[in-house]
Amino acid sequence: MTNQQSLSVGVVGLGAMGLGVARSLLRAGFTVHACDVRPEVLAMISAERAHPHESAAALAPHVDALIVLVVNADQTEQVLFGPDGAAQHMKPGSVVIASSTVPPHYAEDLGKRLAAMGLRHLDAPVSGGAARAATGEMTIMASGSPDTFAHVEKVLEAISAKVYRLGDHSGMGSKVKMINQLLAGVHIAAATEAMALGIRAGIDPETLYEVISNSAGSSWMFQNRVPHILSGDYTPLSAVNIFVKDLGIVLDSARKFTFPLPLTSAAHQMYLATSASGLGAEDDSSVIKMFQKLTGIELPKKDA
Repeated sequence: MTNQQSLSVGVVGLGAMGLGVARSLLRAGFTVHACDVRPEVLAMISAERAHPHESAAALAPHVDALIVLVVNADQTEQVLFGPDGAAQHMKPGSVVIASSTVPPHYAEDLGKRLAAMGLRHLDAPVSGGAARAATGEMTIMASGSPDTFAHVEKVLEAISAKVYRLGDHSGMGSKVKMINQLLAGVHIAAATEAMALGIRAGIDPETLYEVISNSAGSSWMFQNRVPHILSGDYTPLSAVNIFVKDLGIVLDSARKFTFPLPLTSAAHQMYLATSASGLGAEDDSSVIKMFQKLTGIELPKKDA
């Protein structure tokens, strides 16, 4: 296996999670090359010893592994195969670690296209949010060949607490991430609905949060997202539009299996309605504002 210090790793997409990934790699001793559309973010990571690049194409020849952490399949496509895409400029045998949430059929096809170019692919969606990305403790749901896993084992160790090896072929990682997003999206929607009803019923929201957090009705998403509501702070750590996209992927994929998803469909409509009301760029917990518009409940306000 390649020595950790000899690997150069690229990170394309320095959002909430990508920035944490780049910093985790730097802490672990990797040479890091970074690319993002925002010059100020590139300047920030450059000051932390990463090598900044204005395009994925410029970054590509310098790296042995490329982590793609952008929003969706369209952006992944542009990063790899667009006019300034990385794939045609990468060294043969290099690994593309595709970590964006994309439809499973896209991940399967991506593996075949990269293989035809002499590149290796790890279908490796991630979970854990910005906090766990920052500490190098994400969960990675990955599929790919054993030699690909071996080549980037230390890279994965540097950015994650758990790596699940889900098979030898591209697509299985994205299938598991799809199920995770189904649950995450439904849980957030349920949490906002429950809090809205509690507020309408006259229950103090702080008290309600405390009780439910220590009762059977709690979930990780309830405990993580309801504090955003209590503080009245809807700064997007994960935006409403992310779940419009992700639950859309779930529903489209299930349709191919002729599989009904009534709860996912209802949750998707809640995110879609929230987005349509102009709140798509806010934190996903702002789904509760849909209930505010419908019922007039008074939500906690952000401290001045």
